Amino acid sequence: MFKQMKTPLYDALMKHEIRKPVSFHVPGHKYGLIFDANAQEHFKQILKLDATELTGLDDLHSPEGAILEAEDLLTQLYQSKKSYFLVNGSTVGNIAMILAACLEDDTVLVQRNSHKSVMNAIQLAKARPIFLEPEYDHEWNVPSGISVETVKEAIRRYPNAKALILTYPNYYGMVYDLQGIIQEAHGHNIPVLVDEAHGPHFILGKPFPASAVQLGADIVVQSAHKTLPAMTMGSFLHVNSSLLENKKIKGYLEMFQSSSPSYPIMASLDLARGYLAAYEQRDLEFLQSEIHLFKKDLADVSAIKVLDYPNQQGDLLKITLQSRSKLSGFELQQRLEEYSIYTELADPNNVLFILPLLKDGQKYPFRETAVKIKEALKDTFCDCGEKKEEFQLSNNRISELAIPFKKMGDYEEWEISNSEAEDKVCAETIIPYPPGIPLLLKGERITAEKLSRLHNLMKTGARFQGGSLLRKSMLKVFRTT
Repeated sequence: MFKQMKTPLYDALMKHEIRKPVSFHVPGHKYGLIFDANAQEHFKQILKLDATELTGLDDLHSPEGAILEAEDLLTQLYQSKKSYFLVNGSTVGNIAMILAACLEDDTVLVQRNSHKSVMNAIQLAKARPIFLEPEYDHEWNVPSGISVETVKEAIRRYPNAKALILTYPNYYGMVYDLQGIIQEAHGHNIPVLVDEAHGPHFILGKPFPASAVQLGADIVVQSAHKTLPAMTMGSFLHVNSSLLENKKIKGYLEMFQSSSPSYPIMASLDLARGYLAAYEQRDLEFLQSEIHLFKKDLADVSAIKVLDYPNQQGDLLKITLQSRSKLSGFELQQRLEEYSIYTELADPNNVLFILPLLKDGQKYPFRETAVKIKEALKDTFCDCGEKKEEFQLSNNRISELAIPFKKMGDYEEWEISNSEAEDKVCAETIIPYPPGIPLLLKGERITAEKLSRLHNLMKTGARFQGGSLLRKSMLKVFRTT
């Protein structure tokens, strides 16, 4: 454990900075000497660390010094076969692991409420996705996780599947029987790839759920920047497989990651790993106490409900508030922003808070935030008799694209009103953002359920990526007749 207290890459950057280097290399800001004067005060310290592949600072794509040592420490902490730093977010990790697992025309099983980067990776691979619908939680009004039964049925129908791609936990911190699913897949020699973007801290143990790494997933991608103290785009990838070759993963990472990786991001990953490794039981007890008090304060606000995880199994660092008033989740989020409280996401019914992984004695304005929330909602009253609109998932638990990726170019696109779109094949991908999970996929048949969900999201104020004609209540579809 003493080794885990080391931060080799950060230390190498500190040694470099102490030498007061004169830059005749990239980047062009020359350690912050050449920079916009108005912004220099804010950027000057971090720019001193914004170096490149110099002597003593190693090379992410061929590490043999400080970066290799830092990645080795990450590997030891997560007890994987090999762990990597990612500087292009979990997106690049998802793309690399999927391309390493499947070839063109391969069948892959994929959780339908996966991030857009997963769907994009499958399209890049020109694979054949088979979508597995998650269960639906009627109290939270959100899709949760995949059932073991759905996976068993999918494998029965598609025994030659080359991979099973899952998301764990979901954006709200909800988990499911991942271990049972992994055992089922491995019993058929199907590798399990997990987008665990929101779970890099799960290796701390209870009361957090077990990590996908610990449960035996073959490749796991984590957004260190989401719940660990790392810079945005800093992520991890862990290889733990006897079914997939590490050299293929490494090759795709070299191909898709920037050839000019950010040293500040990599150093922050080194520091975040050290922060996690040094986390002790007293820190966890302090964190639990702080969160308990915060939830207790929030419980006094009648206009909201603090949701509990099913079976008390979920991420401690997530709190979901459900509106009990006439306010939608988006309107509730807007009210909070008027008091400078900025939350992770809203949906038609809920607002999601992501909490910090505090250590013993660290301060965070939980009590002040609770006071502001009470003030923001003081004139908003509980309307418990009002039924929230629910989004029902399809009864068809296993489905595939109506038009495969390779065939889409054979069809003409046209524009129709939303009211005419049912049963047509969508010609664009429409993504409520956040959380970045596609509502409609290009090539997917448009169902009444999806149109109802789209209408509800638009009515309550959701933001979208894609769907350039949504403001005109129109969609792009393929002309199939």
